[in-house]
Amino acid sequence: MIMSWTCPKCDRELPWKDYRHYCQRVDLDSLFVGRSAELVLAFDKILAEVADWPDVLIGVTPNCIVFTKRVGFLIIRPMKKELDIKFYSAIAHTEKPVVKSIASGKKFENHIRISSADEVRPGLFVYIRESYELQ
Repeated sequence: MIMSWTCPKCDRELPWKDYRHYCQRVDLDSLFVGRSAELVLAFDKILAEVADWPDVLIGVTPNCIVFTKRVGFLIIRPMKKELDIKFYSAIAHTEKPVVKSIASGKKFENHIRISSADEVRPGLFVYIRESYELQ
């Protein structure tokens, strides 16, 4: 089990003291203002699954939701009509539903975009779990 630390300024739970982060309180609901209920439902399905994984910490910035273990492994950015889901992998993923896969150090940064809860399928969690396991 990873020991976490809570920032005294923003009350965010972080992997360790002095972990670099956006140090202001941001309400999760503020990221979904003006977004469709379907987009919120899609996010909620992902959140319900990933939040229960061991040692997962969740932070909110003005633009995205960051899931960390020791480092960030999943970043979800609500856009007007889609969720941009960024995860990491040891190899490039060029097949759909991945829309972009670029080298980032010794791993790859991948993006999937979804617009409905129906698109949150088991295959998506395979990618996210791979990213989680890299940490």
